[in-house]
Amino acid sequence: MDTIKKHLNEAAGIFLLVGLIGLIISPQERTAILIVFALGLAALAAHVALHWKALKQGFTRKSFLYSGNLLLVVLLVLAILGLANYFLSKHNYRADFTSAKLHSLSGQSVAVLKALETDIAFKGFFREGNYGRAAMENLLKLYAYHSGHIKFEFIDPDKNPGLVKRYDVTQDGTTVLEAGEKEGRITTTSEEDVTNALIKVTRAEKKVLYFLEGHGEQSIDETGDNGFATVKGELEKLGYEVKKQTLALADRFPKDCALLVVPGPQKDLLPNEYDTIRTYIQGGGRVLFLVDPETPTLLPIFLADYGFRLENDIVVDTVSRLLGGDYFMPVVSEYETHPITERFGYATFFPYARSVEVAETKPEGATVTALAKTSPNSWSERELDQQEVKFAEGKDKQGPVGLAAAAEIEAKPAEPSPAPGEAEAKAAAIKARIAVIGDSDFAKNRYYGLSGNGNFFLNVANWLTEEADLIAIQPKTRTPRTIQLTPSQGRLVFLVSIVLLPLAALVLGVSVWARRRSQ
Repeated sequence: MDTIKKHLNEAAGIFLLVGLIGLIISPQERTAILIVFALGLAALAAHVALHWKALKQGFTRKSFLYSGNLLLVVLLVLAILGLANYFLSKHNYRADFTSAKLHSLSGQSVAVLKALETDIAFKGFFREGNYGRAAMENLLKLYAYHSGHIKFEFIDPDKNPGLVKRYDVTQDGTTVLEAGEKEGRITTTSEEDVTNALIKVTRAEKKVLYFLEGHGEQSIDETGDNGFATVKGELEKLGYEVKKQTLALADRFPKDCALLVVPGPQKDLLPNEYDTIRTYIQGGGRVLFLVDPETPTLLPIFLADYGFRLENDIVVDTVSRLLGGDYFMPVVSEYETHPITERFGYATFFPYARSVEVAETKPEGATVTALAKTSPNSWSERELDQQEVKFAEGKDKQGPVGLAAAAEIEAKPAEPSPAPGEAEAKAAAIKARIAVIGDSDFAKNRYYGLSGNGNFFLNVANWLTEEADLIAIQPKTRTPRTIQLTPSQGRLVFLVSIVLLPLAALVLGVSVWARRRSQ
C-alpha cells in the first residue's frame, strides 16, 4: 500500500502522457483515451489527497514561491505564444524561396483571383490512392490563399455514388467548378487549366474566332506539321469557339465574330473580300494577319492603309544558327513595350519570315506599335533571286528587323446613326484592333510548342479580343543544381576531401596520443 501511495504521482503522469499520445495517434479511439485520462486524473487527485499536509507545508516555502513565479512566467509566455499563433493562423503569410517559384501562382493567376466577385466551389472527385489529389489540394490551397471566394472539397467516388451520378463524373481525377448556375470541369492538375476554367465559369459569354480559308491557308482541323489544330485546341481551352470562314461565299460578315484570323494565304484575296474586311475594321473589328514571304497577295498594300509596312523580303538572322536553327529562322528574345508583351519573357522563333515595320505615315486616329524585332546580327534580305544569301550594303536593311506590329484604330461605322452624335460616341468607345505577324509557320503544329511561340500567339489573340486575363502559363521547371568540374578540379576535390583531410585528422590524433603518453 505504501508503495502505491509513494508512486501515485508517477502513475498519474504516465496515464496522462499515454492519453495524450493516444489522442495524437488514434483520435478515433475516444472511449479508450477518455478512460486513460480519467485514470490519470484519479491518480493525481488521490496523490494530492494523501499528501495534502506535505503539499500545504511546501506552499509556504521560499523555494515554492520562486518556483511559482517561474511557473507564472512560463504560463504567460505560453499564453503569448498561443495568442500569436491564433493571430497568425487567421492572417497567414506564405513565402516561396525557390528560384523558379515552384510553390507560387503566376502573376496572371493572382490577377484573375483578385478580380473574382463571386464564390467558386471546387469539387474534386479523387479515389483513395490517386496521387493527383495531393497536387490538386496543394494548388487549391494557393488559390484560396489569394481569394476568399475559393472553396474546395474532395470526394471519393467509390463512397459517394450519388454525387458521382449527380455531377455525371465518368473519370477519376475530375474536378468540377461551380459558380452560381454555371459549371465547368477539368481532369488535370495544372495551374493553367485551373485558372482558365475559372475564367470560363465567370465569363458572361463565349467569343467566336474565325479562321479565313479558301486561299491556300492551312486548316484548323489539320493535325500534321503544317496544320493549325494545336492552335484551335489551345484557343478552345481558353473558352473560345473556333470556326472556319470563307468570305468569298458569304453574303455578309458573321455578326458573332470576335476575331478574324488570316492564317498565311498563299493566293490573293478577292476584291470583295478585301472590301468586306475593310468594312469590318471600320466598324471596330479585330483582325490578325499572318503574312508569309514570297506570297503573291496585295496584303502589303492593303495593310499600308493602316500604318504597316511590309517589304518583299526574307529576314536572315545569324543568331538562330547558334541556337540550332538555320539563317532563315529569326529569333526574338527582347520585345517592345506593349500589353501583348508585358511580362512575356520567352524567346520566339519565326521560320521563314518577312519584315513587318511601322510605316512613317499612319491613318488619322491610329496608334501603331512594333511588338517584336530581331537582333542586330540580322538583316532584311531583299534580293530574293540570288543563290548565295549575304548582306548587300545599300540594298538590304541591317537589323534589328521588325517581325510583328499591332495597331488600334478609331472605328468609323459605315451605317449612319439616327440620333445625332450617337455614331461618334460609339466610334470613340470602340476601337478596331489589328495585329500583323510576318510569318504563319511559327503558330503551326510543328513549331507551336517551340519555346514561347504558342504563348505569343495566344497573347496576341487575347489582346485583340480584349481578353487579356486569359493566359497561357509556361510550366515551371526545376533548375538542376549541379556543378561542372574540369578533370583537374575533380582530382583536387578528391585529393583534399578523401586524402588530405582524413590524413590531417589522423596525424593530429597520433600527435595528441603521443604527447599524452610521454607525460
